[in-house]
Amino acid sequence: MGSAEVMRSLRVDRTKTDPTPVRALTALILGGLLAGCAVGPDFKRPAAPDLANYTAAPLPPQTASASTTLGGTQHFRAGADMSTQWWHSLGSPKLDALIEQAFQASPTLASAQATMRQAQEIYAAQAGSTLYPQVDAGIGAQRQRTNPSALGQVGDAREFSLYNASAGVRYRLDLAGGNRRALEALAARAEYRRYELEGARLSLAANIVATAINQARLAEQIQATEAILRAQDEQMRITRERVRLGQAAPDDVLALQTQVEQTRAGLPLLSKQLQQSEHLLAVLTGRAPGAGGLPAFTLEEFTLPSDLPLVLPSELVRRRPDIRAAEALLHAASAEYGVTVAKLYPQLNISASLGSQALTTGALFGSGSVVWSLVGQLTQPLFNPGLPAEKRASLAAFDAAAANYQSVVLESLRNVADILRAVENDAQTLAALAAADSASQSSLQSVRRQYTLGAASYVQLLIAQQQAQQAHLNLVAAQAQRLVDSTALYQALSGDVS
Repeated sequence: MGSAEVMRSLRVDRTKTDPTPVRALTALILGGLLAGCAVGPDFKRPAAPDLANYTAAPLPPQTASASTTLGGTQHFRAGADMSTQWWHSLGSPKLDALIEQAFQASPTLASAQATMRQAQEIYAAQAGSTLYPQVDAGIGAQRQRTNPSALGQVGDAREFSLYNASAGVRYRLDLAGGNRRALEALAARAEYRRYELEGARLSLAANIVATAINQARLAEQIQATEAILRAQDEQMRITRERVRLGQAAPDDVLALQTQVEQTRAGLPLLSKQLQQSEHLLAVLTGRAPGAGGLPAFTLEEFTLPSDLPLVLPSELVRRRPDIRAAEALLHAASAEYGVTVAKLYPQLNISASLGSQALTTGALFGSGSVVWSLVGQLTQPLFNPGLPAEKRASLAAFDAAAANYQSVVLESLRNVADILRAVENDAQTLAALAAADSASQSSLQSVRRQYTLGAASYVQLLIAQQQAQQAHLNLVAAQAQRLVDSTALYQALSGDVS
């Protein structure tokens, strides 16, 4: 058989092609598209909590006030419009600039952003491979040898080269909606990553604010402790002199020395905490701890917000990133359950190819033989014990996601309730400590006047100074705590802060 005869045996007569299989498969495809539906339950957002308050006892309309720095009255404003950049309400331009720098340089945010982009691209890749037909092109060559004797014919064996070029299309019809459910699950997971990013931004801003406030508190407490230590050292010096003169017992020196060393031991602890807060602030803003260039904060430069926002629990579950993230995971679990259900239904795959074959490359796109194929395959699982088990497993995963969502909501409600009570109680604490600080300052002024008139000793003056500084130490902690409470409430009620 010559090369021309081989080509004639491979050539398809296009004028005599029977269109019946094509029409039948086309009708089958259209019928599948019209009848296709997504199995499994359609996701419905969980109902919002039907609650009017976060706490059993109602909140007062305003907090207690104190005549001191950061001691103003705070009002709870239900339904107030809360700015996404709530830290501006603290009135520190240095803090605002630091947070903006952190949003640009934080590796934590960069990681969360990259993870979100990855989830979005995974969705896009899956959508491209399931929503649209896949088209491939190919070209190949092969060397063949034919022997007429194998067909009962006479003649010598022939060798020839065969070239082919083709384009193929394949598509899986989504009769049961499994592909759509899979895309729905991937979209929900991309949403989950987006809410994770929102939560990371919110946590970063809140951590920077809390660290800056803590730094200001520690710096002021170190100053007060150093003042106490100086007064105690002076008191101990005077007591030693009195012992030398026979006016005091040696035990008095030992008692004072115990107090001095206890106070001295507290300074390294405060310094360590201050240094650690500086290191943390550097890392939060995307810098190495030794890089420097960070601003120092004082409590006086902060402003206590006079109006605090308050939203209903039903609105809280629609704005908090952690609740929205848990809801997205619940949505993904619901869609993935639909994917496992779809595997129990028939699957229809179709593919088609069109190409050309020739004995020479020059004839491949000219007088070569046209070849085509059209294949449709419908499969239905009849006996596969693994599929029902997989369905039950996905249903269990959905139940777990639902329980996790409920847990996140309850913890969020508890978080807000705790902070609201902290705002109320810490305001009362500050009022009491401000009164104590005012009393200690008045006592110190009285002792100073008596000392000037000779009615009080220098030791009595030193003791009054120590008491005043100790009261001031407690006051500083309470002032900082009110700022921290306000920050925590903003964080607990906030959504996206981008």
